[in-house]
Amino acid sequence: MHEVTTRHFIIATAGHVDHGKSALVKALTGTDPDRLPEEKKRQITIELGFAELNLTAPNGETIHAGVIDVPGHEDFVRNMIAGVGSIDLALFVVAADDGWMPQTEEHLQILTYLGVSRAVIALTKSDLGGIDSATKQIRIQLRGTRFAESPIVPTSIRTGQGIENLKSAIASELAAMHPQRDFGKPRLFVDRAFTLRGIGTVVTGTLSGGSIRRSQDVVVQPRNVSARVRSIQNHGRDVEIAQPGMRTAINLPDLSIGENGIQRGDIITVHSLGSPHATIDVLLERSSRLKRNSLAARSIKNGTSFQVHFGTGRVAAKITLLDQPALGAGQSAIARLRLDSPIVTFAGDRVVVRDSSEQNTIAGGTVLDPDADLVNFRSAIQFPFLKARAIAPHDVDVCIRSQLQRDGCAESKTLLVKSNFGADEISEALSRLSHDGEIILSGDIATSASYWHDVIHRAATLIDRTHKKNPERRGVDLSELRTDLGTESDKLFNAIISELTQNGFVRFENQIARVSHRPSLPPELLSVAENIRAALSARPFDPPDRKAFSQDRNLQQALRFLIDKGEIVEISREIVVLRRAAEQMQNTIAGFLSENGSATASQLRQKIGTTRRVIIPFLEYLDRMGVTRRIGDERVLATREEISNR
Repeated sequence: MHEVTTRHFIIATAGHVDHGKSALVKALTGTDPDRLPEEKKRQITIELGFAELNLTAPNGETIHAGVIDVPGHEDFVRNMIAGVGSIDLALFVVAADDGWMPQTEEHLQILTYLGVSRAVIALTKSDLGGIDSATKQIRIQLRGTRFAESPIVPTSIRTGQGIENLKSAIASELAAMHPQRDFGKPRLFVDRAFTLRGIGTVVTGTLSGGSIRRSQDVVVQPRNVSARVRSIQNHGRDVEIAQPGMRTAINLPDLSIGENGIQRGDIITVHSLGSPHATIDVLLERSSRLKRNSLAARSIKNGTSFQVHFGTGRVAAKITLLDQPALGAGQSAIARLRLDSPIVTFAGDRVVVRDSSEQNTIAGGTVLDPDADLVNFRSAIQFPFLKARAIAPHDVDVCIRSQLQRDGCAESKTLLVKSNFGADEISEALSRLSHDGEIILSGDIATSASYWHDVIHRAATLIDRTHKKNPERRGVDLSELRTDLGTESDKLFNAIISELTQNGFVRFENQIARVSHRPSLPPELLSVAENIRAALSARPFDPPDRKAFSQDRNLQQALRFLIDKGEIVEISREIVVLRRAAEQMQNTIAGFLSENGSATASQLRQKIGTTRRVIIPFLEYLDRMGVTRRIGDERVLATREEISNR
């Protein structure tokens, strides 16, 4: 006997005011979605209403659907947008006696902008007649849209006609759909926030992208406020975990509500999904169904202010078009939205644009860059990036390829964090693109192939150039090479060094060189090196200050060569000694400590016959080398255990 699975979906009603949406929801679910006294009084849905609908699919699967009843009155379209941000199926409600109406049309356009692809049309008040003519009109209105083949079901609340047929049609549509994906990036778009006595703050919303568990730590965006989930409910039932596609109520007792706390429009998510941003680049699309000469169809021009609706929130924004002065009905263009306040969007998210007066829905947008750089909109790197993404914003390969072509490199684990792709999906795409030679994977770093080959070539060229310019140097300091390459990422630089050391280069300590490089002094510096040797030999235990060898570039070059070669030991920034002198001093100190157990710096200075200027740095050098250990004002020999632990 196989286990019966439950699949979760979200349904949102759509349609004109007075066409019976709320009554139909009550007939389907047994729940009256109108919750405000004003709604009861006026018999009009002002705020979002919620109910649940449990169905059985043709294959026996249990389908659990959250139903969002949205307002139809034009003053409340923004509430409608808030309700349909993450729905699976639209339940269009069209009254047989009125037919297709202005708000029905606007709702259709909004659903299209939001990417909703499936619908069931409930033809209400069908007991009044006119079913055939209304059905024909609806088919004409749906022609050329993604809902053209949607089932149309005559219903009547008064007689009960068609309600079961409507349930069957909804079940069949949902059974053919994949439930919302859990790709590990939960976002709950808050549509209500309230306080219950003895419980504290409760927020409700539709969960998408990932699951949220009881006792989980979450973050409220865009405020970046941390909180812990005390309990979770789905339609009044306690649950341990909320899954994508579920109407979810979360108890966050530590938070307040209102302007200084959590409120509608906020997002409950997790810390790893990035921070809010006030500049986003989008593919803006305008419906060809906008009526010519209507206010909604007026051209969108650069610099115009609009209201951008995302999730359950809205924010004022100014629009800048990438490469054209205006955008008319039926056209699309890449645009920058400069928002009055930041929001957390993902690449691939949908937004709806209304005019600043909130009277007309004028466009929809797909997010291309959720973290757009203020200064680079039309730059030589951002322009092709946006053009590439606009062609296929929901293709993971395109998104990875475009980002690496723009940025050169990225950490594999954080690549496309703000996207609607899961970690496994991104990892598989990286492997595929790497296998095809389009990108390079090195450790935790992913780069475009062209960037990788260029940076490796530049690094090799810089090293070779240094060898030629300073043949006396053993290699190139890694910090110097990193600065010359302009590499900020530690992981990228380590990947570059790793690649070089596998292909003809060698790293030693903090330097890198070609394997074939042999340090050598140019003829004109041979005598300079001999003079340094002579100066240090004359006073082996009390050498001149290092500044004496830094008076000109020749002295500096020769000294560096002798240090790299090992003839001279670098004790400190001020002291250098010949290696044989360093070894003699070390042996003398080790022997004295072996006989006496411990000694002060003054005793060791006298034993060697040196000065305090030299003995203190030298003892610190021996401490670093693990030869000695300081105890108070004295030195002792380090034990074997201490030496082996270094």
